[in-house]
Amino acid sequence: MRTLIAIALLALTVQSPSAAGPFLGAWNITGTGPDSGVVYWLEVKEEGGAVKGTFLNRFSSPYALANITIENGELSWWNNPRDGQQPNPVWKATAAGGKLVGTTTSRRPDGTTAVINWVGVRPPTWPAGLDANAKHAYGAPVPLFDGTTMEGWGVQHRQNPMNWSVIDGAMTSADKGGNNLVSAQKFQDFKIEAEYAIAPGNNGGIYVRGRYELQLLDDFGKDTNAQSHMAIYGRTPPSVNASRPANEWQTMQAIVVGNRVTVTLNGRRVHDNAVIGGITGGALDANESEPGPLMLQGDHGRIMFRKIVVTPITR
Repeated sequence: MRTLIAIALLALTVQSPSAAGPFLGAWNITGTGPDSGVVYWLEVKEEGGAVKGTFLNRFSSPYALANITIENGELSWWNNPRDGQQPNPVWKATAAGGKLVGTTTSRRPDGTTAVINWVGVRPPTWPAGLDANAKHAYGAPVPLFDGTTMEGWGVQHRQNPMNWSVIDGAMTSADKGGNNLVSAQKFQDFKIEAEYAIAPGNNGGIYVRGRYELQLLDDFGKDTNAQSHMAIYGRTPPSVNASRPANEWQTMQAIVVGNRVTVTLNGRRVHDNAVIGGITGGALDANESEPGPLMLQGDHGRIMFRKIVVTPITR
């Protein structure tokens, strides 16, 4: 009898849906109202009966959440504050209609409360068999720099000056306070070829579709990690350090197809049809299935570009 009861209880346990079910998986999160355009990324997993979370809080890299709970149909997450700092924001969300609908509440240094309203949606389901290394048909190359002017480029932060100029035939960001350049043209699947130099100790980035950063970094001779030169920033390190020393001209080629990318740096392949796991820190938006611009990060020090050519893939 006890055996039959135990089996019945086990069956009920197996059949009972997990409270985490509606929340599991990856989410692209975008602020609404005054915060529209501010983007985040979240992934929720269940391991050994415990809920785990990885979060990209606008900038930098995804990180494991210190605290994530599901109670009464509400998902919450937060991190423990560092000594002497304000408490970290608390994120709360419910699942409705296949979306996350939530708020973020934080306390400003002056004691007032800030609230961000946001909505989370699923990333696109990319077609099976995408291959950046396949034999593609290409359209006409699109030069994005002619060596003399910066026509065709705007800035991300329109309230701030551009702080880029053409010096000796290269688009050059300021040593400090450079804006991020955003191309007027948008692209879906394409090949990009660039020649650039990085000042000593500096870094920047090439954001393809404005959403996925290929890191630029002065790291000649160093071990690789997810923040290395030509890393898919915060997600995938390059397979090898192919960097040249600071101020030397470097060449890169990337072929982007859906969520796949193959990257060659200075003649060495550093990503081979790699999966792009999601938006990276500083993304312009989270509309992953749509065409997007190139963005050149210029607010982390001096970067110089003397060539940028995008060739669209037509099929």
